[in-house]
Amino acid sequence: MMSVNEKLALLRDELRREHLGAFIFPTTDPHNSEFTADHWKGREWISGFNGSAGTAVVTLHSAALWTDSRYFIAAAEQLKGTEFLLMKLKMEGTPAIDEWLGKELADVDDKDVGIDGMCSTANTIEELVSSLRRQGGITLRTNLDILQRIWTGRPSIPMAPIVPQPLEYTGEDTSSKLTRIRKALRQQHADGMLMASLDDIAWTLNLRGADVHCNPVFVSYLLITTQTVTLFVQEEKLSPEALSQLSHFGVATAPYPAVKDALARYPEYNILADPDEVSYTLMQAIHAQQIVKESSPVPALKAIKTEAEQQGFRQAMLRDGIAMTKFLCWLKPAVEAGGQTEMSIDQKLTALRAEQPLYRGPSFDTIAAYQAHGAIVHYEATPATDAPLKPEGLLLLDSGAQYQDGTTDITRTIALGPVTEEQRRIYTLVLKGHIQLQMLYFPDGAIGTQIDAIARRDLWSEGLNFLHGTGHGVGSYLSVHEGPHQIRMEYRPAPLHAGMTVTDEPGIYIEEKFGVRIENTLLIVPYKETEFGHFLQMEPLTLCPIDKSPIMKELLTDEETGWLNDYHQHVFDMLSPHLSAEETEWLREACNPLS
Repeated sequence: MMSVNEKLALLRDELRREHLGAFIFPTTDPHNSEFTADHWKGREWISGFNGSAGTAVVTLHSAALWTDSRYFIAAAEQLKGTEFLLMKLKMEGTPAIDEWLGKELADVDDKDVGIDGMCSTANTIEELVSSLRRQGGITLRTNLDILQRIWTGRPSIPMAPIVPQPLEYTGEDTSSKLTRIRKALRQQHADGMLMASLDDIAWTLNLRGADVHCNPVFVSYLLITTQTVTLFVQEEKLSPEALSQLSHFGVATAPYPAVKDALARYPEYNILADPDEVSYTLMQAIHAQQIVKESSPVPALKAIKTEAEQQGFRQAMLRDGIAMTKFLCWLKPAVEAGGQTEMSIDQKLTALRAEQPLYRGPSFDTIAAYQAHGAIVHYEATPATDAPLKPEGLLLLDSGAQYQDGTTDITRTIALGPVTEEQRRIYTLVLKGHIQLQMLYFPDGAIGTQIDAIARRDLWSEGLNFLHGTGHGVGSYLSVHEGPHQIRMEYRPAPLHAGMTVTDEPGIYIEEKFGVRIENTLLIVPYKETEFGHFLQMEPLTLCPIDKSPIMKELLTDEETGWLNDYHQHVFDMLSPHLSAEETEWLREACNPLS
């Protein structure tokens, strides 16, 4: 296996051959996916950093990688021994990519920079073109997939089977969804649209695949006009049932690579192409009188769950809660007996989930992070880092599952034995933020940024903060991270409405010591109507006790204690009929009221 520095040498040979001063490797694929199929993991291949967010940039004499706070610790470790410098996004003193390239290329003859235009959105490329031009006239080339030349053994584009998602779980057929999409397009004065987002396509067509790890999606494009719908996908991936369903709803198929030619022959006057979703290369290929460069209407439609989807979430969370309770009942005695590690408990939890009906796999790679590893926000244990668990300190366990009727995402921080006063205080402050957000009533149409401070108030009062988002949408047997709505400090204009799912996951991370995060998945539901409008509240979907042992009870208000007791009573009532006598007794103790 080649080292990172050997790969850089190969890359630089190609840069010289192409008269390029640098090449940029984003994380994304041609569909602007958060999680990508192995074929497009070029940034990981060239740098060795495997986080879900980041950009690698390589010049003839230097290399750097930009990533966010979730990965500062992990990236620093993974980049050791390579030429890559770690650039910490949003931290004072960190240059932007264009600024860094401006300095690195100031005294070189070849100032062209390369990037694969198929794997970067139109907006990304256009902003980069503009910013590089200001750095001494650097130009950007987008017509080269340099990985095709240097990545020996590059994985092929995946070919996993595509199958229907039954109407009993979706609650709406493809015909109805296409009607609503076309109505939304008319409101945006568009005749048709190119859909590139994989989870949007899967949702629209009520199909599911397995092309991307932990995400039941399939590599494809969907082209909608006023009269036709065409799915660009390798047809051999479609099961007979999927082909029949597409035919029934009048959806034609064409080979995946044919989308570029189809855009060149697009028959309508105008087309909507979301510049934050559609790649620069495909945007340039569109032949139409007008390109409507607006946000896709599909994420907002998908975010409001049907009654069938809401019920599916409740059933999936019930089964997930059963698995989690069985796991937590087993955990501490197993740790006390010895021999358990971060990876072994992940395997145990996965096995317990796999026993549940409709289980289809994990919704993301489990974060089982003991003590200092808990401070690494997106830590993933490896054989080299796999820490043995001891009956002391904190375990941060962030995990989830794909069930055919719903997707789960839950974090619990568990005291495996005695904990420090600092750990107890941080744990309780995080819990207060978690509870405060779930107790909130807010008007329909409020945005996540407006309510984010509720989860941070008690942390801010202690001079504490976390840099990741507080909450994100969750798909219905789709991507575990779903927009457009989010709860976070950074401005996100997407409004919150009844029927949306959203997580609540504040956390604090003390480097080289420990981390705390507590997460439930919630459903936004109606609260009441007043003369001032329609108000909403959040219903916890997640069914799993929150560890009471590290709580500093004196820091909780009576209202917060009441919420915790009510939540635990609900958890016990829902889960206990499905457990053994031993598990029920454990759950009873875990859910007993906090005085």
